[in-house]
Amino acid sequence: MSGVKGRVALVTGAGRGIGRATANLLEKRGARVMAVARSENELRTLGLDYVVADLGTHEGCALAVKETQDRLGPVEILVCNHGIGSAHERVIWEQEPEIWRETMRINLDGPYLLSKAVVKDMIELGYGRLVFTSSTAGQVAEYAGSAYNSSKHGLLGLMRSVAQDAGPHGVTSNAVLPGWVRTEMAETSAKAEAELRGISTDDVWEERAALYPAGRVVSPEEVAELIAFLASEESSGVNGEAITIALGGIW
Repeated sequence: MSGVKGRVALVTGAGRGIGRATANLLEKRGARVMAVARSENELRTLGLDYVVADLGTHEGCALAVKETQDRLGPVEILVCNHGIGSAHERVIWEQEPEIWRETMRINLDGPYLLSKAVVKDMIELGYGRLVFTSSTAGQVAEYAGSAYNSSKHGLLGLMRSVAQDAGPHGVTSNAVLPGWVRTEMAETSAKAEAELRGISTDDVWEERAALYPAGRVVSPEEVAELIAFLASEESSGVNGEAITIALGGIW
């Protein structure tokens, strides 16, 4: 099986959590990985090629793609994993428009701009893999998360559109929908919830783990394994799919 060996992979949100686990796993399996995030301190410790960029801007997305093309070659695998969480959100009647716009800028505009920038090369190559990190909140809305929910639902629409547009040309586009994963972003939401309810952060994580038949939350490495499969040559028959990875729970 050829998997991802020798393929050029651009992984966003690679400084920590799921993105970091994915970048490391793809590199381990032979891909040539460009890691992208906003924090150089996090990227520097990866030991991979990296670009510091704000992927909520046209300029940042263009920089990430150009640096990858110049240093590694045309992007054959795009993993859109970067994003902003919902810990700072409020119920819809209290939601600030600025929060909505910032969430869409990062969670939806960025993936659109990156997809637009790389798919043409993939079509010319006759090969490409796009994998988007959505969320179970992309199918089942969480409370007080209108911006996050909408962005993650929208990401599935983008993914399916790319699948239809580029599918005839050897390009696949899919999404992973993780449940709770104990990443830095999820830790922020746990702390906010704990403060609001007057309980400990560990209590919040125990409640989250209890949502799943396995009695635990998903690990970043488990999500990375699914992403790596969807990024591989062996996943050629999978296109336009939103795959939940949540241990049998809806969250």
